[in-house]
Amino acid sequence: MRGLGILNGLGVTARHFAQTAVQGLVWPKPGAAPVRQTPLGTERGVFTVQYPEERLALPERARVLPMLVADPGTGEPKCTACGVCAKVCPPQAIWIVRARGADGRPVPKPEEFVVEAGVCMGCGLCAEYCSFDSIKMNHDYELSSYNLGSLTWTKGKLVVSEEYHARIHPRDFAREQEGRRAKEAAAREKAAARAGTAPQ
Repeated sequence: MRGLGILNGLGVTARHFAQTAVQGLVWPKPGAAPVRQTPLGTERGVFTVQYPEERLALPERARVLPMLVADPGTGEPKCTACGVCAKVCPPQAIWIVRARGADGRPVPKPEEFVVEAGVCMGCGLCAEYCSFDSIKMNHDYELSSYNLGSLTWTKGKLVVSEEYHARIHPRDFAREQEGRRAKEAAAREKAAARAGTAPQ
């Protein structure tokens, strides 16, 4: 029956309206962060995010553009300019120039690292294939520009601190740290076995 379907639809609308009205009385709570993750979160009803004052929290594995994570000891990118990321990039949005030492020989760091933000499709393959945990996917999605040249991101704009990486990718960062500690422990055990002493 056509009339019954209309009534069912109006019932759903009325229910969401009531839930939204109730939610509006209890939110925002004093001291709450201006981020609401709904309707998948704990809130009920329908709402409008007042962007840019309010923003939805991005999932940890959200992929926007690559970023280069800096070594906390040197402040330089962990990148060794191996070029794997540029090779696996489907739209060829990455290009790298390897640095050279005073003797003219190549050194394992990038002289130039460029990402064409207007070409990058955010697939994350560069981060997946990076053997040195140097490339990660950033969460900065406000990239609109009237100037095409501003979408060419050089090394200076791509490098971020390890603290920033840990903040936006907490679980991945913890997993990387655990893997690094396991490798270091295995290396110590192997060295101790070679020396004929028990590991400490």
